Amino acid sequence: MTAAAPPPEVLRAPLVVEFPFTRSLGPVQSAFLTGLRERTVLGVRTEAGQVLVPPVEYDPATAAELRDLVEVGTTGTVTTWAWNPEPRPGQPLATPFAWVLVRLDGADTALLHALDAPGPEAVRTGLRVRVRWAAERAGAITDIACFEPHDSTADQEARDHDGTFEDPVTGIVAAARLDYTYSPGRAQTRYLHGLAERRTVGERCPSCAKVYVPPRGACPTCGIATTDQVEVGPRGTVTTFCIVNIKARNLDIEVPYVYAHIALDGAGLALHGRIAGIPYDQVRMGLRVEPVWSDDGRYPDHYRPCGEPDADYDTYKELL
Repeated sequence: MTAAAPPPEVLRAPLVVEFPFTRSLGPVQSAFLTGLRERTVLGVRTEAGQVLVPPVEYDPATAAELRDLVEVGTTGTVTTWAWNPEPRPGQPLATPFAWVLVRLDGADTALLHALDAPGPEAVRTGLRVRVRWAAERAGAITDIACFEPHDSTADQEARDHDGTFEDPVTGIVAAARLDYTYSPGRAQTRYLHGLAERRTVGERCPSCAKVYVPPRGACPTCGIATTDQVEVGPRGTVTTFCIVNIKARNLDIEVPYVYAHIALDGAGLALHGRIAGIPYDQVRMGLRVEPVWSDDGRYPDHYRPCGEPDADYDTYKELL
């Protein structure tokens, strides 16, 4: 009787998903952000007379377009809060702070932002606060550096405002970022260890017999564990593809290039891969390809034609 092999070490690695995107602003959002640059907080009045801060372009109750801008106070009241003991990169403050919803004087809704406080004991619902403006402002929500406690009374009402400023902000770049630690689990860990040996290993469902690459540890169709490991490839067939004409940030690949779905021999579904070694306009469905491994040998850098005749459509039509 032989001892079972120990399970592979489960891998973990930091992962950052980041996608800054540019968006244009309508008249309401443009006035709101330009106002912040000028130390002015604007809201919008609904058909029912409520003042919404931050302003929206359509009435949440009636869906009517809203353009009736009003100026509200820079002081307000905390309606609810949560303490943040360990600020993350990119958050408003580098020291522990409270996330707060603040109903500014003259507004009927609350604005989410950070409150600079020495500790959670200094924060409470009903606390009076005021805006702390950033030293340099460019027309963004970060023009409000944070809120800070302030001894004041709510004595300001919303005042009509035409939303007109010099040099209005018409567009912004929104930095979307997700920073976390990723663990691929046992199935994908075995897959990654296989790639390190220049092998592509999938897992077969014991019910439907489909081989999943990369494996997920369970068959999404049958809902049962996939423990039978199967080596597939290394060659495969291009099933579908697209031509990329926009250069991605931090990606040193000249455009245009081709990104394709590739059904490796023996696999039950196609995976993604870049096609090189052939002019982009000669890539086609059915093209037979083989992997070209990265310099460190940890994964296929791209796939290239292997010289075999194109695959017949009937051999891969179920993998489109």
